[in-house]
Amino acid sequence: MSGNSSGTALVLGGGGPVGGAWLTGVLAGLADAGVDLGRADVVIGTSGGAIFGSRLACGQAPRELYERQLTGDDLVDLNVTTAQALRFLWAALGSRDPERSVRRLGRAALAARTPPASETYDAVRELLRGATDWPAPALRIAAVDAVTGEVAAFDADAKVGLVDAVAASCAVPLVWPPVALDGRRWIDGGSRSTANLQLARGYRRVLAVAPIPSAVGPHPSAQQQAAALTAEGAAVSLLWPDRTARRAMGRDLTANARVPATARAGFAQATAAAAEVAEVWHS
Repeated sequence: MSGNSSGTALVLGGGGPVGGAWLTGVLAGLADAGVDLGRADVVIGTSGGAIFGSRLACGQAPRELYERQLTGDDLVDLNVTTAQALRFLWAALGSRDPERSVRRLGRAALAARTPPASETYDAVRELLRGATDWPAPALRIAAVDAVTGEVAAFDADAKVGLVDAVAASCAVPLVWPPVALDGRRWIDGGSRSTANLQLARGYRRVLAVAPIPSAVGPHPSAQQQAAALTAEGAAVSLLWPDRTARRAMGRDLTANARVPATARAGFAQATAAAAEVAEVWHS
């Protein structure tokens, strides 16, 4: 699906269970303050943003997504060992060239011993909460080819199911196995860009929510991608965690104990930023 010069794009990035909690707080805070997220002509989701973007596009309310974080009903155990983290860093930081960096990460993911793909699918289905069919509103799900490093965006026109696309977008390298789709192997959509704002190119108004502004490795940040869209004539509103939210999140983005406080921090940040966001989104 190509960009629409008169359209609006809602871009939701990844960030593990804790980053996802912040994202839901932001969405609920914006919606409660009068920002109409339903205006989006397309929702573009990456990793955790693919999960919550799918649920949003399938009709689940931002307030519902947020409250499930507060009550612990959407928790997922993402167990990342120290060895996995070190291998991830070794692969992603082993080259200053973005293309080589992401291909190194892909090779490491393909060679890693991981749980069976069925565990990824089970976790994704649980987190999607019934949002398992492509919705009528336009939805694009980002994933990265483990061999070439290419970013692709699956949508309703692709010959894959929504659960397959989201599983590919969430396939954290070395933690979950690459997902086989359409003859290719796919890893987490945030492997080279945590939010993939470049996929909103051509849309006139863009609202991007990025729990982690930068991927590990020599890749453009969400801020740099937003600046590129702005230079091309788009009106862009980009939110990433402020100081209070970062304190709530901590360093371990898999720490479920931090989820409720992080969600509340996202809600507060969005409430404070809503008027500025609305100037872009409702213009």
